[in-house]
Amino acid sequence: MLLFLNFLKKKKENVKPIQTRKPTAKSIKKTSEEIAVRKGELGEYKIDIQLDQLPKDCRYLSDLLVKNTKAKSGYSQIDHVVLTPYGIFIIETKNYQGTIYGGKDRKTWLVNGKFKMMNPFVQNYGHIAALKILIDETYHPLFISMVSFTKRCTFKVGLEYRKIASNELIVYDIELSEFIHRKISVLKLQHKEPLLSEQDISTIHHAFNHANITDSTIREEHKLKLSTPEVKKGDPDASAACVTCSKPVSSKVQTYCLSNKRFGGKIYCYEHQKTR
Repeated sequence: MLLFLNFLKKKKENVKPIQTRKPTAKSIKKTSEEIAVRKGELGEYKIDIQLDQLPKDCRYLSDLLVKNTKAKSGYSQIDHVVLTPYGIFIIETKNYQGTIYGGKDRKTWLVNGKFKMMNPFVQNYGHIAALKILIDETYHPLFISMVSFTKRCTFKVGLEYRKIASNELIVYDIELSEFIHRKISVLKLQHKEPLLSEQDISTIHHAFNHANITDSTIREEHKLKLSTPEVKKGDPDASAACVTCSKPVSSKVQTYCLSNKRFGGKIYCYEHQKTR
């Protein structure tokens, strides 16, 4: 019995504790950065889920790039287009965080009262103008401009942007489909018959889809032109540059970086934003 107990004692002494590998600061940081990089993509994914929940008589297209001779890059990139029997919704999505200040009479809006951003409805106006060229004039009065922000934002904008009767609506991404449903309901009360037939919707969808530029080279050139500012003498934004490569960036890129905690108050060009 004594021999057996000694055997068990020796076996217990030889058992080595299992060592668990603790995540290093580097691995934790990398995971956080990967999550940050995915925020914009997840935001778009949330929008796509809502658009999939729209009635069957609605159709939508996402990430359209069409020619626009009046735009800086020569193109307009539209986040989402929703075609319904009662209107054509053009949706611009924004991934800012903080308080958004703005109004109809202001060409530029402010993020957190400090950083400038173009009035998104002015931006969307350019998108709509580019799309109108592609379809018959009878459809032109049916456009409705929508701008979607994440719930990380607080609105300090004109009250008319939140009124469902308006054709310029500002919404949170999680309420996008709700506002589209409500807007359609209001238009149904105003019009006894649908303004667009199933054939009309199909025709417009085909026109937009056919005009969409999918060439990756052109798309990259478009992004590059937008991220490179037109340097003007005396322009306070002309000194804004990427901290990694010193490449000049536009005021839009500057605003995006400074309002995003992921960049820690630093400014990065489009390419180096991907590595953060």
